[in-house]
Amino acid sequence: MRFLKFLIAFLLLSIVTFIVYTLYSTGFFRNIEAQFEGRILKKVKLKGAEDITINHKGQFALISATNRAGFPIDPSREGDVYWMDLKSNDYTPMNLSASFDMLFAPHGISAFKKDSGHVVMAINHAQGKESIEVFELIGGKLQHKKTRTHPSMIHPNDLVMVDEDRFYFTNDHKYMEGTNRLLEEFGGFAWSNVVYFDGSDYREVATGIAYANGINYDPKRNLLFVASPRHFLIKVYSKAADGSLAFIENIDCGTGVDNIEFDEEGNLWVGCHPSLNRFADYAQGKVETAPSEIIKINYRSKGDYSIESIYLENGDEMSGCSVAAPFGDLILTGNVMDENFLVLERSTSD
Repeated sequence: MRFLKFLIAFLLLSIVTFIVYTLYSTGFFRNIEAQFEGRILKKVKLKGAEDITINHKGQFALISATNRAGFPIDPSREGDVYWMDLKSNDYTPMNLSASFDMLFAPHGISAFKKDSGHVVMAINHAQGKESIEVFELIGGKLQHKKTRTHPSMIHPNDLVMVDEDRFYFTNDHKYMEGTNRLLEEFGGFAWSNVVYFDGSDYREVATGIAYANGINYDPKRNLLFVASPRHFLIKVYSKAADGSLAFIENIDCGTGVDNIEFDEEGNLWVGCHPSLNRFADYAQGKVETAPSEIIKINYRSKGDYSIESIYLENGDEMSGCSVAAPFGDLILTGNVMDENFLVLERSTSD
């Protein structure tokens, strides 16, 4: 009888500990107080502008947008890639893919400059069939070139191009249903991965990541950064000539990091979900808003970096921030499923 009581007490304590850990590790106890030294220049009406990347020399932005409103998300809903001229103060996105005869529900997006224009790649979830679509952007026109599929594309989230043929992408889950899926999401089990395509073959180059999400590559420092929102981490890797990755360290960000962009000085700008619990409720329609955060990371070397919270609010202006793309004193900040995304202007230059 004594052993049975001990066993029951141990099990109850384990359950309580797990619940407290889950709540703490997903930002449940975080206090959200609005902060931003700047102003909102424009709210741009575009549903689910989840990823944004900026070409600083060309002074334009590419925006990946899919209508994700409602739960569960209908995989048949389509989206588009948009172009935004940053030389103008109009900030009106232009649809580049509206005329395509294809099912297209874009997620992560990446672009690479070549002589004649740009190669653009986007994750595509249309009809629940995972693929990577390859485009050419020439003279302001987007042309679809090919569709890449492979069994390694379990549930791709984001990608980054190394050149016009080679790229990395993240899978945010290893399992798409059942108990293992729940363990990944609520238990924070680190089972997701990064896959590299070398121009001919796909191979896993990093694993042991909890919900591998945003990914970006800095060719000047030969560093690859991967967001793990479930553990509030950005993982840092060095890239070998054959595409292999060597883990360097984790950056503890204290918030649910999503997509990663760079400014012209090499600083990381990250759209974040400071409360993953609130975001999950928002995605399921249980609450009307979810908080948004933007952080900036100055990564100098291993163990030598600083993190600054640039923007924080409870979701009244924009819910579910997923990306923050800087351009001078502007920040284009997108989201998972809000009606609008924001063009922000900082008060002072960094």
